[in-house]
Amino acid sequence: MQIKESNIGTDIQSIPLTTIDGKEASLSDYAGKVVLVVNVASKCGLTPQYEGLEKLYREKKDEGFVILGFPANNFLAQEPGTDEEIASFCSLTYDVTFPMFSKISVAGEDRHPLYAALTAAQPEAASPNGEAMRERLASKDIPIWPKPEVLWNFEKFLIGKDGTVVTRFAPDTPPDDAALNTAIDEALA
Repeated sequence: MQIKESNIGTDIQSIPLTTIDGKEASLSDYAGKVVLVVNVASKCGLTPQYEGLEKLYREKKDEGFVILGFPANNFLAQEPGTDEEIASFCSLTYDVTFPMFSKISVAGEDRHPLYAALTAAQPEAASPNGEAMRERLASKDIPIWPKPEVLWNFEKFLIGKDGTVVTRFAPDTPPDDAALNTAIDEALA
């Protein structure tokens, strides 16, 4: 796999964010850590990835790794809940302990500035299964956003310790995927 790096450094780290419990935040709160940004949804066929993401987070958090979950309702309204409902679902159903953020838009004209920066930095997923998923969705007449927009729930962006957007993985890349884990380990090294 060829990884293209894009450094939007402090710009991406200064974008205002809101945690799922309403506190102000930004990626600068995680400076010096390797960050996996994931847009999540509670009612998606990929929702069971929460379990693998939590396992990955618990395995690597002491090495300086963090997963940040961003609920989004951009894909077939698969995240209809309020922040409180989403937080409860994540805690009770998957025992999620990684940081979660307030629901945002990750695609389209109203997409959050974080996702505008992420997709500008990495316009395409490095994982080859992204095209296969795009074709599967299209074959079912499911509306999809054009590239470089996020394809679906559970797309993953890996950000290095220095704020460099290292790579992007397709939504159906599972948290235990070898290429994803190699990219994380390389970023942690």
